[in-house]
Amino acid sequence: MAETTTQQRPLMGWDKPELDLTNADWQSSSRGVGDVQIAFVEGFIAMRNSGRPESPSLIFTPDEWGAFVSGAREGEFDLT
Repeated sequence: MAETTTQQRPLMGWDKPELDLTNADWQSSSRGVGDVQIAFVEGFIAMRNSGRPESPSLIFTPDEWGAFVSGAREGEFDLT
């Protein structure tokens, strides 16, 4: 069976920079018991899976983060 690789291209309208998260100050999202960590870097909010910190992080603008958190509070997302 042949292996294939797919090259990912930035999404249309993707205007977020490539952030260096190497020295980011990651914080637990739920007082140390959750699976998600966040960091504030260069005016953006990065979110990652604390169990797999090497996996890609999601990057939010402040407005996107506000909408995400608002949706989570209304039960739209399960953060546990």
